[in-house]
Amino acid sequence: MALKEMRAIADEVFADAAFAGVRHVACVHRLGVVPNGEASVLIAVSSEHRGEAFDACRYMIDTLKTRVPIWKKEIYTDGSSWKANKEWIG
Repeated sequence: MALKEMRAIADEVFADAAFAGVRHVACVHRLGVVPNGEASVLIAVSSEHRGEAFDACRYMIDTLKTRVPIWKKEIYTDGSSWKANKEWIG
């Protein structure tokens, strides 16, 4: 489900006139253990002008956090717990 939703978000960027100069997008989410301080999401956008690329990137991360059901397991010395994105509205 997450990959399908990430693809849909990328397709929305290409369909939106506000991002007309965008030529390529990539969006990946890491699986498995992600050490503190390391990125779990990578979004890359190429466009004719950097403003469009930044706007598309911002749209993609904000939309991903609200629509993609990503859970993480936080591990502490006194135990662990599963957490959903606090922004997720699914």
